[in-house]
Order: sequence, then C-alpha cells, then structure tokens
Amino acid sequence: MALDLEEQEQLATLKAWWKDHGGGIVLVVVAAALVFSGWQVWRWYDHTQAVEASALYEALLTASAAGDVKGVRDHGGALAEGYAGRLQASMGALVQARFHFDRGDPKSAKAQLQWVIERSPSGEFRDLARLRLASVLLDDKAYDAALAALETPPPGAPFVALYAALKGDVLVAKKQAAQAVKAYRVALEKASKDDQAFVESVRMRLEALGG
Repeated sequence: MALDLEEQEQLATLKAWWKDHGGGIVLVVVAAALVFSGWQVWRWYDHTQAVEASALYEALLTASAAGDVKGVRDHGGALAEGYAGRLQASMGALVQARFHFDRGDPKSAKAQLQWVIERSPSGEFRDLARLRLASVLLDDKAYDAALAALETPPPGAPFVALYAALKGDVLVAKKQAAQAVKAYRVALEKASKDDQAFVESVRMRLEALGG
C-alpha cells in the first residue's frame, strides 16, 4: 500500500536520524552486550576460583589432621601461589602456622603468620595472625618483638581484650609486673562478659600479681 505524504515525511525523517545516530546506538548496544558477557565470564571465573580454593583448603585440613608434612606444604603452597587474594589462602596459612608450631618449627609458623599479615585481604585475619605471631614470639622469648606485634591493637572486640591479655603475659615474662597489671586490667575491661573462661583466666593472672 502506498505511503501517504505524511508517512513518507516521517520515514524520511527516521532515515535521516538513523544515518546521523544509528552508528552510535549500535556501539552502545555492542558495548552493553560486551559488559554483560564480561560480567558473566567474571562470575564463572570467580566461582571456579572459589571452588578450587575450597578444595585445596579441605585437602590441607585433611593433610594437617593426618600429620602429612608434605601434603600440608604442597596444598598450602598451591593456595598461596594461586589464590592469595581469597580467604581460603589466609585460612590455609593459619592452619599451616599451627601445624608447624605444634611440631616444634616456630620459624615456619612465623613465616606463615607473616604471610597473612602482609597478604590477607581480611583485616580480622591480619589481626588474628598478629596475635598468634606475638604468642609464638613469646614462646621464643623474643619479648620485645612480641610487644611490637601487639603495639597497635585492633579497635574492635574481641581482639582488644585478647591483645591486652597477651601483652600482660609478655610483660610478666619481662618481669615488668606493674605494666602487666595495667594490661590485664584493660583485658578485663574490654572482655566480653559472656566469655567467663577468658575473664576468669585473666582475673587469676591479675590476682597472682597482687592486682
């Protein structure tokens, strides 16, 4: 059916508009498609990474429970090398640190804890690693290094209380009883009242110093 004059004018206007703007619209559509496709690829990649990292972490736990030194090192190394930005790598390093410490290898334990402090994406894991590092250093009688690790306690509970209690232990080892009493009092002040075992433990240490 033939177009009337008004329809012909509208069609001509549309053709002119498309000639001027059609290329840009195509680019926008293509760009949107690429963004969506990229997002889908990223989701797939992220999911794959999570699954692989979790499998390695489970294998590391199994090796640790079995006392398999080679398995712990192999699985832990694979986590650190391939998945450093994921929480499973930090968790794996903490597991390795405990594994090596329990087997009388504080050097390897400290190396794993330092890795978490320097590389973990989680602030809580970094805080926990510093706390455990200070404990290992206390066991090594490296008292000043232990105090340095505890120098800046994290702002939130429960780490403030835990840091203060361990600081008190280090100061007791250094025979600085007055400073230890202050640290234990901070630990009691900041401790959760629901954690009665921790509160009683700190109170006993404080009473032993006459505080």
